Amino acid sequence: MIYTITLNPSIDYVVQVNQLNLGELNKMENAMMFPGGKGINVSRVLHELVYDTTALGLLGGFTGDFITDTLNNYGIRTNFTPIKGDTRINIKLKSGIETEINGQGPEILPHEASELLYQLEDITNQDTVVLSGSTPPSLTNDLQRQMLERIVEAGAGFVIDTTGAALKSALPYRPLLVKPNKDELAELFGVTLSNQEDVINYGKQLLDLGAKNAIVSMAGDGALLFTEEDIYHGQAPKGHVRNSVGAGDSMIAGFAGKYTETADVMEAFRMSLAAGSATAFADDLAMAGDVFSLREKIDITHISK
Repeated sequence: MIYTITLNPSIDYVVQVNQLNLGELNKMENAMMFPGGKGINVSRVLHELVYDTTALGLLGGFTGDFITDTLNNYGIRTNFTPIKGDTRINIKLKSGIETEINGQGPEILPHEASELLYQLEDITNQDTVVLSGSTPPSLTNDLQRQMLERIVEAGAGFVIDTTGAALKSALPYRPLLVKPNKDELAELFGVTLSNQEDVINYGKQLLDLGAKNAIVSMAGDGALLFTEEDIYHGQAPKGHVRNSVGAGDSMIAGFAGKYTETADVMEAFRMSLAAGSATAFADDLAMAGDVFSLREKIDITHISK
């Protein structure tokens, strides 16, 4: 089983406005609502690719009910921890360029965080856990530490997709995969990455600090895979980018699903690139047919040891 944990889920409210005029009345051309949050996106793509997944996290209010009901209608297994506060709404405004307005998230009470921890008691060494996204302001990194300790104690593998101090503090726990993009890698080490050589230098440091594998995504320049033995560059076919929301989450899903199935890092990397690109070329998250079609067109090159 692949469990995903989303501490700060959302409703993603996607609004299309052909011509945005600030300070004036604007009319929507169309609007869509999706269950959002990075871990939830991972579960949606895993389910689409027919991998067993259960979505965990913290949900509350009418917004939380919408997320649970929608995921259940998709056929995705959920076991969310109920909270008193209302799950946030994030606005994705599309008008020529895309603008995002994200809510901070609800207050999480101590007993609610404890209940989420309790749900990790059933995890075994046959499972993989994906921890993705931001943390509500009322929670500290101590909850992440407690979750990682329980996951490692159970012998389960885990993937973590977060940034900054939260990412750095997770590395000593030996994650199966971390996936910062180029900007997040630069922020993590407080540097400027001017070229691929710089990315390689600091990508290696992710492994030195504890990660078993790392993928550094570089937008149109593809992605670099760092393993304990080698470094590879992967490039998906060019296409029209229609959606920036969820591409990184789709990469996580592709990697976690295929690695759980095969324990083959290279095949997992190939599936990761295909899933991320399929989402980038779509209006919503990737569809299985598009992922499998792109997977055959991924170009992977060995860079160095």
